[in-house]
Amino acid sequence: MNSKTMNIVTWVIQGLLSVGMLLPGLMKTMMPYEELVSDPNMGWAGDFSPMQIMIIGALEILGVIGLNLPFLLKKYKKVVPIASAGLALTMIGAIVTHVGRGENPGPVFVLLAFAIFVTYARKDLLKS
Repeated sequence: MNSKTMNIVTWVIQGLLSVGMLLPGLMKTMMPYEELVSDPNMGWAGDFSPMQIMIIGALEILGVIGLNLPFLLKKYKKVVPIASAGLALTMIGAIVTHVGRGENPGPVFVLLAFAIFVTYARKDLLKS
């Protein structure tokens, strides 16, 4: 695969990762805790305090900002692979939580794969 095609593929995956992390991050930071834990898809949230849920959501939002803002500003591009690595670590924590609860971690594995891919594809930004 040539570098132009690889860059396009990376941008697409980076965009999917951004959407896949931003919406849940916003939900975790904006939705009332009681409403969040009553959602059948968010049952795991009951295992965490409201503050822990807010921190998780904030980390997801900050990761998305770190993925995208450096390209909009045309500087601080070293942040991109660091942000995607941080999102990968967040997804590892999510996988541990879901597996521990006997839930399907499939969607989280997809986000983890996206984060690892972006980290690897953008690793050269750390050298610049």
